[in-house]
Amino acid sequence: MDSADATGLQATLFNFAIAELVRQHRESFQPIWTVDSWVKLLIWLSLNCGCPGDEAGMTSFADALGPTLTGRMRRLFFERELEDLDLKVMADPAEQQVLILPMGPGVPLNRSLAGSVIKRIGLEDDVVMDQDRWQELDAALAIPRRAGER
Repeated sequence: MDSADATGLQATLFNFAIAELVRQHRESFQPIWTVDSWVKLLIWLSLNCGCPGDEAGMTSFADALGPTLTGRMRRLFFERELEDLDLKVMADPAEQQVLILPMGPGVPLNRSLAGSVIKRIGLEDDVVMDQDRWQELDAALAIPRRAGER
């Protein structure tokens, strides 16, 4: 195996490990679906990587991650794949709306199903539940967040 293949394999393993780490621990930090839970995950990761718990240590950790990895981790942290329904929910509190979209072609998505999905994942207090205010996009449903919830 040449060094390029080894480096590619290491990068693939790293990406897999990071994704699994985020998925396995994202429910551990309460309240879920909040910026606070995201920050708690980052603090936990930094401390487990040996960074000091002070502001300088946290800043060094965030700088070491960089914007690309941090963005990828944040997307994973705030999305859920509901495999039994073949739907994905994207609910980053920095966004003004929650998106529900099918994971494959031909997957049905209607407002009633979306409403039950929102309740199932615990977002009913964070979004506008009046379905008349929901917006159907090409292959997704956009549900506005309640004012002041972000």
